[in-house]
Amino acid sequence: MKNVFDETVVTELIDRINNLNPANKAVWGKMNVSQMLAHCNVTYELIYDNKHPKPNAFKKFILKLVVKPYVVTEKPYKKNSPTGPQFMIEGDRDFEAEGKRLIEYIRKTQQLGAKHFDGLESHSFGVLSKDEWNTLFYKHLDHHLSQFGA
Repeated sequence: MKNVFDETVVTELIDRINNLNPANKAVWGKMNVSQMLAHCNVTYELIYDNKHPKPNAFKKFILKLVVKPYVVTEKPYKKNSPTGPQFMIEGDRDFEAEGKRLIEYIRKTQQLGAKHFDGLESHSFGVLSKDEWNTLFYKHLDHHLSQFGA
């Protein structure tokens, strides 16, 4: 798994985002490219913005038990995998604004570094190691950038 805390990897991810344009069509799935960028931003909103309600104790238990192993391991996501309700993006989104926001989140994450994330509690899965955070970030971005040929 590539390391999102490494500047070289961040540059690669940003280049992939910058190679997208509003006309890109998905290889699979229902989202358009602007919705995909907004979808990817949700991962970072859950960390940096108090925008999404936290799951109750029962739901968090289920997420940790069922979803966490799927999200923080290196096994790739399947195409058209289900997603959580806060990740469902409907309606039009501003391509430029969503791309800029995603790049800012990626840079902020890299600048904070692995040490910041090691032992940090996630919104849905409890405490994660720096390696689990890295996998969560990179795997999700790579999956969706690949979805649009980037």
